[in-house]
Amino acid sequence: MYSKILKDFKQMYMAYIPLMIIISSCLGSVAAMYILMQERSSLQVIELSVCVIVCMVFNASILAQMKPKFILNLLIASLFINSLLTIINLPY
Repeated sequence: MYSKILKDFKQMYMAYIPLMIIISSCLGSVAAMYILMQERSSLQVIELSVCVIVCMVFNASILAQMKPKFILNLLIASLFINSLLTIINLPY
């Protein structure tokens, strides 16, 4: 399954770039918003730093024109980490 996704991703790589940047940045923004809604603590600073670093590394990999497989793996990691941070910080 992953090989089929990777093959499709490589074929449509240039078309997926804007979509990937928007999705990763929007999810990172939502995660950052929920992190900042919590009480001030050192954990909040760490979570926010992880959120920003993950999004920046992903965007930088696109700008640096890394290999499509590496960028796809970073996209998956970015979506997973930011989703996890969003879920952890959802208000009760």
